[in-house]
Formats: sequence, C-alpha cells, structure tokens
Amino acid sequence: MRAVRLEAVGSISLREVDKPVPGNDDLLVRIEACGVCGTDRHLFHGEFPSRPPVTPGHEFAGIVEAVGSGVSGFSVGDRVTGDPNIACGRCGHCHAGRVNLCSNLTAIGIHRDGGFADYVVMPQKQAFVLPADLKPMHGAFCEPLACCLHGIDLAEIKPGNSVVVLGGGVIGLLTVQLARLAGATTIILSTRQASRRALAKELGATATVDPGAGDVIDAVAGTAGLVPGGVDVVFECAGVRDTVEQSMRIARAGGTVVIVGVVPQGMKVTFEPFDLLFRELKVLGSFLNPYTHGRAAELIASGAIEIDRLISRQVTLEEAPAVIANPPAPGEVKVLVVPGRG
Repeated sequence: MRAVRLEAVGSISLREVDKPVPGNDDLLVRIEACGVCGTDRHLFHGEFPSRPPVTPGHEFAGIVEAVGSGVSGFSVGDRVTGDPNIACGRCGHCHAGRVNLCSNLTAIGIHRDGGFADYVVMPQKQAFVLPADLKPMHGAFCEPLACCLHGIDLAEIKPGNSVVVLGGGVIGLLTVQLARLAGATTIILSTRQASRRALAKELGATATVDPGAGDVIDAVAGTAGLVPGGVDVVFECAGVRDTVEQSMRIARAGGTVVIVGVVPQGMKVTFEPFDLLFRELKVLGSFLNPYTHGRAAELIASGAIEIDRLISRQVTLEEAPAVIANPPAPGEVKVLVVPGRG
C-alpha cells in the first residue's frame, strides 16, 4: 500500500509499504480522508516530538475492512473515526481520569503509523462508529473538534458570556461554532485573513478584528473597543507568540484564557506575572481530547457543526508530502488528504 513517511525531521515522501495486519483487538481501516494539521507541519520541522520513521496523520476516518478476533461491536463495512491518543490506563494520571496527561501516551500519526496512507490499524477502544450516510470527508473533523470541545469544557462558558478567538484556522473556526452553541452572545474572531473573517461571521462570530490593521488589544478591550475592559473568555487558537501574549491582555479582570493552539516546542513568550496576579486571570492549557472524541463524533453526525465550508481543498497521497512540508496557502482552512482521489 501507499503511505506518506516522515523519515526524519525535514524528510517526508510517499513510499510503498506493507499493508498492516490487525491484531486481536484491532480494526483495519481503509482511509477515506485524513486532515492535514498544524501539528503535522510541526513534526516535519522537529517542533513537536515524534518517533520517525513514521506515517503521520491523526485526523482520520474510513471504512472498517477487517477486524481482529477479539473485536466486538464493530463490523466490516462500518464507517469509523479514530481517537489517535492511546492512554496506557495504568499510570497515576490515567487512574485520576487525566488520560490526556498519560505518562505513557502513544499517538497514532505521531508515535505509530497514522492516516496519511491507504490503511491504518487502530485499537478498537479508539474507534467510534459514524453514520453510514455521513459525508466521508466529515469524519476527518472529529479529532480537531474533540480538541476544541476540551477547550470549551475548560473555559466553562456561561450563557451571555463574551468570547474572543485568536486565530482563524480550523481550530479557531470550530471554536467559534462551539462558543455559539455554548451560549456566548459576543464572539469576536481575530485573524489577518479577510476570507476567514468573513467565514467566521457566517459561522456565528458577532464581530471580527484584523490584527494587521491595528492594535488587537485596543480594538477589543480598549475604552472604545468592542468590549471595553476585556472579555470573559479568550481562546488562543493560533499557536504563535503574538496571540499568546495578546490573550492575557484581552481577558477582563477575573477572566479566563485557554491556550488551545500548539506552539513550537521551545518558543518563549513575555507576560507580566503581576498582571496575572492583580487581575486574577485564569490561564489554562488545553491538551488533546480527553473523553471528548465520542461527543465530537455525535456533533458531526448531528449536523450541528458546519464542515463543508471549512474544507479548502482535497489532495492525493502523492500531493500530501509537499502540502505538509510547506506553509498553508493564504486563506486556507483545512486540507484533506483523500487516498482514493485521483
């Protein structure tokens, strides 16, 4: 079969490899679609720890082609999505219910072969059935939506709250939709891309800000800003220095900041501890998707989340290495790798 292989940091290519064989508790899944994530690009550049050589791709969905002898509840022909994060179930974090912090966490597409291939093998406990009539491309959005759901859970948004989302990529645009569903009445998205600002308004943002046009902090929280004094909740969804630093200045006194974006390992930011103390800010990291993948699958299946307008383009496995090795195109939201395309 074909698989995109990250051979080493900075080296990625399409290879012919052996088709994987499912173990007793595994599913063999024929990939219908796998999303390209910012983390995949971090892996390529060595900015996120992984174990090359490995097949990347952790946002995947497909059709069950074979099941192990110990599998129950799944059948050949089922459409499934996969939670890529495999917790050990034995360490102290797992026993405390903090599976995303598992001391022995193994991630499909990062530590073991993932979805940029014709087939992937995954443990049955990581699989969730999707409706047979669901658009095949939609299942690939379950993993990013699950990560956004964890951030929403941590934020504890209350009906009527004000929210700012920094970053207009797929995570930011999914977070806008979830904030609306959670009852926020003011939802502001900040991004440089005009097309993403326009899309955000269609998806539930009440206002947008262009950080290239002026000071974002003043535009949102200044005396003549959209929400003078700052907002209840800020979601940092870009994973860059400027937005991380802005996030703590846009929140109101007593507000909450949730860092959802993946920043390059080793990146440093500047903030004033006195400011956090004096305004009693709650600053939280939101890591992965503990117990949210099933909810994400149900939301996707329900149609409550707009997906089609988030898909910028579909590419083949042959095109995938170049997509991963290069920055996203201007205005691009989500690229899907579709093995059967072409």
